[in-house]
Amino acid sequence: MPYFKPIKRIFTESDLEQWKHCETYSYMVDTIETLASSVEGKELGSPTNITPSAQTLLDILETISEIVDKHPVVQDKGSSRFGKVEFRDFYDDIEANSEKLLAPLATNNEQSLIEITTYFNNSWGDRTRIDYGSGHELNFLAFLLCLLKLKVLTLDDSQTIVLKIFSKYLQVMRKIQKLYWLEPAGSHGVWGLDDYHFLPFLFGAAQLSPMTRSRPSSIHNKDIVDMYKDKYFYYQCIDFINQVKTGPGSGSLRWHSPMLDDISGVRKWSKVSEGMQKMYKAEVLGKLPIIQHFYFGSILKAPENLSDPSESADSEHGHQHTWGDCCGIAIPSPFAAKEMQQHTKTIPFD
Repeated sequence: MPYFKPIKRIFTESDLEQWKHCETYSYMVDTIETLASSVEGKELGSPTNITPSAQTLLDILETISEIVDKHPVVQDKGSSRFGKVEFRDFYDDIEANSEKLLAPLATNNEQSLIEITTYFNNSWGDRTRIDYGSGHELNFLAFLLCLLKLKVLTLDDSQTIVLKIFSKYLQVMRKIQKLYWLEPAGSHGVWGLDDYHFLPFLFGAAQLSPMTRSRPSSIHNKDIVDMYKDKYFYYQCIDFINQVKTGPGSGSLRWHSPMLDDISGVRKWSKVSEGMQKMYKAEVLGKLPIIQHFYFGSILKAPENLSDPSESADSEHGHQHTWGDCCGIAIPSPFAAKEMQQHTKTIPFD
């Protein structure tokens, strides 16, 4: 298969409709469903079969964490409400070394590195804007899908992919978000779940779907959140939100996370799980502001009959603009707001 550097191909609503009916979209949706179903009733600490390839990937993610440590924040430490410029040094380090980092995963197919490094490099946030959102998370999912397509991983590894590999990625991303005060990408921060992520809620709801002793409304109970935060992605995310949100009403999900508050009214976790998967298709995979930034190569192929990129792309940013959900007004990091609250008067952040 001739590999090439993936490029953006979705620019118009017509392109988006083609995307929703293409092979890559179907493969992505089917794989997400398989990954989610594999962890039903499983805790984050549940034992899984970690293959040599999976262990190599876990080691790579640990190396990313170590690279973060090489680039501490020095400028404007504690004074700026927006992203720290040292993130760019971290990002450049990853980009310069990603082929070497990922080479152990491509020993039988070195030419594929040009494609898998594109998704991997874009999994950590935007270098220019120093922000992060569900589109960057989608790049890490795409990276995993490439490894599945290349048979580096298989669907037999599904539990390991979610409970170990994705969990490690999330751990590293929280470290990056906290250290560099990454801004939420777009104006609404992942459509109201939390400021950065969607998939932990989707996988977390799947983990909880067989549970009957604890209902979705329990996310409002701090003791229950504390009890389950190390076992289930969903409670872990609620704990994260409770830690970083500030200002009047910061203890209430209804004030700063109304969508999560609404979802907590659903009676069964199984219904939350079903809803999360539908919502991901509609609000992430089905939204032009996100998918116009997605890359297509020979592993994850673009739909056919797309518009001409030269006619559709914005000359400056390489995409069309949708106000507020794309390259709109910069939103302060919740970590910045939290830090400033500790040193000054309360600053509400939403």
